[in-house]
Amino acid sequence: MSEASEATRADRALKAKHRAMWALGDYPLVASDVIPDLGPELVRESGVQPGTRVLDVAAGSGNAAVPAALAGADVVAVDLTPELLEAGRRLAAERGAKLEWREGDAEELPFADADFDTVLSCVGVMFAPHHQRAADELVRVCRPGGKIGLVNWTPEGFIGQMFAAMRPYAPPPPPGAQPPPLWGDEDHVRSLLGDRVTGVDARRRLLRVDVFSGPEDFRDFFKRCYGPALAVYGAIADDPDKVTALDTALVDLAARHLEDGAMEWEYLLVTADRASD
Repeated sequence: MSEASEATRADRALKAKHRAMWALGDYPLVASDVIPDLGPELVRESGVQPGTRVLDVAAGSGNAAVPAALAGADVVAVDLTPELLEAGRRLAAERGAKLEWREGDAEELPFADADFDTVLSCVGVMFAPHHQRAADELVRVCRPGGKIGLVNWTPEGFIGQMFAAMRPYAPPPPPGAQPPPLWGDEDHVRSLLGDRVTGVDARRRLLRVDVFSGPEDFRDFFKRCYGPALAVYGAIADDPDKVTALDTALVDLAARHLEDGAMEWEYLLVTADRASD
């Protein structure tokens, strides 16, 4: 087998694992009950207007896509995981939002060059393993003069710390895969987008999360609903000591951040204009 074909096979296997991971648990519940404000904020900050042609990349169940459609935009939501798209369709129907749902890879988007006025991703594209490939696709499908808008968890914030806490218990990442929270580092995002964008505006913000009654409630919810956590727990299921250690690490993390019944999760909001060719 040639080196190129071996790389293609490995990439397909990795994407299959990602697809299966996000089908675990109940990510739509995380989006609707824990982080519902992120998508509407991204839509507002990206200047989405009625008639704007919008692509939501790694859309999940539509945290940004549905509010963009409700704002009157012409929206396409694309995601690798069919189960999330199906949940998004149900949610959109319940809210009276009309949009298109497409299965697709953030690193190989099934759209023509310059096809969209606005390209969004709300804590989604950050999980594509090859960051430059995904960034290239964001830029490619956005028309010159169009807007790219991103919300990503920072490495230093709560979710970045959660991934750091889980890392010792997770299988090693495949060669070339990059950590998701790097997308929450302004310098990294600027490097990925390069001179193909102008007017970059990057702001760190805090999301108030007040839905957990205590540290154990947070841990149990994420063990039950959040695909990446479920995948890590699945990898150590046969080692009770490691399960106990990870349980303790997540409880300790939440306890450090929980104050008066709430936590603040840091994220990076980036908007940029696609440069003219």
